[in-house]
Amino acid sequence: MTRRAQPSGTHALSRAIVARRSWIAMGWLTLAGALLPWATNSETRLAAAGSRVTNSQSQTVQEMLASRFASPYATSAVLVVDGIPTPDHDEGRSMLRDIVAAVSRAPGVSRTMSYLSTGDSSFLAGSASFVVVGIVGDAHGGDRVTALRRTSAVIESRMRARYPRIQLAWTGDVAFDVDVRAASGNAAAAAEQRAVPLTLALLIVVFGGVLAAGMPIAIGALAIVMSLGAAALISGHWPLAVILRNIVSMLGLGVGIDYALLIVSRFREERATGRDAPTAAAETIAHAGHTVLLSGASVGIGFAALLAVPATELRSIAVGGLLVITASVLLATTLLPGLLVWTARWLDLGGVSRCLAGDVSRCLTGGGSSGTRWRQWGRWVASRPLRVLVVAGIPMVALAWQSRRLSNDLPSVDWLPAQMESTRGIHMLEAGGKTGVAQTMLVLLELPRGFSVLDSTGWHAIQQLSSRLSHDARVSSVRSLPDITHAHKPSATLIAFLPSDLRASYVSRDERVGLVQLVPREGVSPGALARFVRDIRQIDAASVTGLSGTRVFVGGLPAFNADYQDAIGGSVLAVAAVVIVGTFLALLVGFRSVLVPLKAVALNLLSVSAAFGAAVLVFQDGHGAGLLGLTGPIDGLFPAVPILVFCLVFGLSMDYEVFLVSRVAESTRGGASPGDALAEGVARTGGVITNAALVMIVVFTSFAAGEFLLIKILGFTLAVAVLLDATVVRLAIGPALLRLAGRYNWWPGGMLNTLTDGARTSTLAASHGPDR
Repeated sequence: MTRRAQPSGTHALSRAIVARRSWIAMGWLTLAGALLPWATNSETRLAAAGSRVTNSQSQTVQEMLASRFASPYATSAVLVVDGIPTPDHDEGRSMLRDIVAAVSRAPGVSRTMSYLSTGDSSFLAGSASFVVVGIVGDAHGGDRVTALRRTSAVIESRMRARYPRIQLAWTGDVAFDVDVRAASGNAAAAAEQRAVPLTLALLIVVFGGVLAAGMPIAIGALAIVMSLGAAALISGHWPLAVILRNIVSMLGLGVGIDYALLIVSRFREERATGRDAPTAAAETIAHAGHTVLLSGASVGIGFAALLAVPATELRSIAVGGLLVITASVLLATTLLPGLLVWTARWLDLGGVSRCLAGDVSRCLTGGGSSGTRWRQWGRWVASRPLRVLVVAGIPMVALAWQSRRLSNDLPSVDWLPAQMESTRGIHMLEAGGKTGVAQTMLVLLELPRGFSVLDSTGWHAIQQLSSRLSHDARVSSVRSLPDITHAHKPSATLIAFLPSDLRASYVSRDERVGLVQLVPREGVSPGALARFVRDIRQIDAASVTGLSGTRVFVGGLPAFNADYQDAIGGSVLAVAAVVIVGTFLALLVGFRSVLVPLKAVALNLLSVSAAFGAAVLVFQDGHGAGLLGLTGPIDGLFPAVPILVFCLVFGLSMDYEVFLVSRVAESTRGGASPGDALAEGVARTGGVITNAALVMIVVFTSFAAGEFLLIKILGFTLAVAVLLDATVVRLAIGPALLRLAGRYNWWPGGMLNTLTDGARTSTLAASHGPDR
């Protein structure tokens, strides 16, 4: 079989990389040493609270509260107190007074608001009560929350002798952000600890040597470290969300190891033909390196498309993905070949059965049982393409059909990691029927110029809006200045005696904006709250308030969720178009064919849809959910999962498409018949595709075994997508379609070469080793 001729420039570059391997290794070592300190502190530098939607109304409300209001509670945390008498009794009031006094002395605390200061029973939650604590300074950095938690720990210790069941838990956005940052790092580390031993064992079986198996893992780990270090540097100029940590770890172990696996496999294949180590390394870069670059570019297309989504969380994922893909590609094609040259004589040290490991000199080329079995399968598919297409295609289509029911709402079940203190605080509020406190909506009513919230017209406008919202079945309580004061009209005396904190919290400095707080009713799902936000935004403020020129803005967590979902929904078509067109063009250029990229896009869509169908059956319907640690079905798979899986799977699937079609095209150019070319292609790539997919599945499954529900769903869906794509799609449906299309696969560029050069090149087919 002939090898595709590589451009002389490619061979020259390959030889230069090998010749300068010492300088390249020193460069990588220097860069890694510079980035390592940043990587070790990446969790504290990545902003879990950075999740926001650019130019959204929820962001506008946040900015208005920060710039136009003087509220001491613009940034706040919630302290939930349980296990002591409630403050509507003398003993409980005395205990809560001691707690509030101690908290007020903590660094960064501006004000506190509780039952003590308001007498409002809404601060009671069954056997518990809660305190709203205003915070000044950088609350999201973690120092403020850490200081508050040290204070509450001292309080608990001091009171536990008298009240052994006392519990103090910090929750709310600020505490939640700090907890997510820490829990996300712990979850990624735990997933890595699960994935690395399993992957190492798998690679030992694949390669037959401990050293050869350890190199891909080392490259993947180095890609993770350098990507996290670079992300920490970038976060100083462009805020990045903490979910980047999980994505970098997942892809560094999956894709990074995958690319290194291909390089090591090709190097051993070149060595098996008798080449010395430097020559084998240069050939590896020229051939397998080209495949790695094409695959990395394809995955990069998906991540680059995510940058178009105006949500910092997805843009953070895009940045993390681009960083780790770039690092993985460059490490695999520049550093790893040099390492292979230096360690060539020891690669098989500690080896196991070489045929079991896929020995390229026998098994892969057909001399062993592995290559023979794949060739037999390829011939069977080539002789029965319609039967294979029907048998394999019908179950895939049936599974893909389930994706029609996919819900991208936030799940209404408790999806937060149970060990987080902020989660415990939510559970304590839930026991008292006050979880709506964490879902409070912030509605701002802006009056036209010349009017004030504190004059009779503005006061009436706030009253009318509050009344309208309070009658909605989804609302538990409404708080605004008229509601709190119970005054029908403002008076000079009322205004003069308003507490400064109260006035600053509900009226802007210029008095043109008033705040109305909505606490949702218990049991209203996050999806329903997001729809409620959209309903409020559709209100005709002028007709409700009787004042022309008024405007309504809605913020708070439900508003952010609505904006986040709308931002993703509004970007899906554009992102999908970029990914599909990018994939099509990459294959069009690579194979000079129209049918091959069309088939690849169609099969990628089938793989993605089938993976979504599996996620629906497991997570939404609950079939086998217990095996993943869930107690039952959930009603939403998060807004980000569909677009993330779509972009990732399209890129990852390109690996297997390039491997298989390249081999079939090469055999066709060598003069083989369509059936023989297909059998040869499957024989040469079946083991490679299977091994690469197994690594990905092990890594993705390790992340699916964690506690973060979003990462669990993402890991499961990606694992299923890779499993189906590497088996049913690329080794059954794809080959069957190639066989049915025959010579038309290579129209317009490849068919002419096949017709004119096939006979000339066929005589050389047996004189060359396999090419990836």
